[in-house]
Amino acid sequence: MSDRDEKWLGKRLQAARQAAGLTQQSLCQKAGLSYSTLAKIERGAIKSPSIFTVQTIAGAVGVSLDDLIGLNQLAGHDRQRSKSGISFIYFDINGCLVHFYHAAFTCLAEMSGQPADIVEMAFWHHNDQVCRGEMSLKDFNSALAKQLKLPSLDWQTYYLEAVEPIAEMAELVSWASEHYGIGLLTNIMPGFVEVMRERGFIPNVTYDSIIDSSQVHAIKPEAKIYEIAAERANFPPEEILLVDDSRANVMAAAKLGWHVLWFDDENAADSAARIRETLEPAAHESPALPTS
Repeated sequence: MSDRDEKWLGKRLQAARQAAGLTQQSLCQKAGLSYSTLAKIERGAIKSPSIFTVQTIAGAVGVSLDDLIGLNQLAGHDRQRSKSGISFIYFDINGCLVHFYHAAFTCLAEMSGQPADIVEMAFWHHNDQVCRGEMSLKDFNSALAKQLKLPSLDWQTYYLEAVEPIAEMAELVSWASEHYGIGLLTNIMPGFVEVMRERGFIPNVTYDSIIDSSQVHAIKPEAKIYEIAAERANFPPEEILLVDDSRANVMAAAKLGWHVLWFDDENAADSAARIRETLEPAAHESPALPTS
């Protein structure tokens, strides 16, 4: 196994752990591993972990061994490359995989009796902190309720009632997962990714990397989160595509050498068509692109 393969295995194990919502400590408890062993495996310091150890980790995170190391093609050798040089795609969630949650603000304004602009101002005042993992969701809920003069509120409930999957993206993401490396790169609050996958808001495919801002303690468009994302994708920047609905976020990625596409969720069909065109395979590749 090459150095690239060893590091890829560590990244796959790390991504599977994070997708299961487990910390290194909690996974060690479930799998009966020492913390130092798991940490070394994830960073590639243990060159060849035993198949028994890898299988134990797979069971602890709730995936099969094939899903963990077979289906994902450890070093990406069986993944194709688009004619523009893309091998890995990161999708944003809000505004790309689900329609944005502005309806939640309207609902909160009606419930609190506060003007819509006051509700949004109170929300955005704390949003970056909780998305960085610097503020707990519980504290965010308390702060927002206090500012809106409500006894309590649960933002996740309002959010989940407001968002809806973008239908045009479901088939595209599923197809992309079979031919390219794919991941999620999202500014999001703790625990939201897991709940959204469980409820079917996000395509339930095997993601090669999930960059949850609340877990990596950085948000787009900060350079740190893109550096983490590129490292976990295990592809050079010039082979990575970011699909995002924020122009600031795509410009930050472009400055680091990534391919970028701005997604307009008000014209989702057109945006999805542009992604399909961008992912047209190189001349020697011939998988069928999705048509709808």
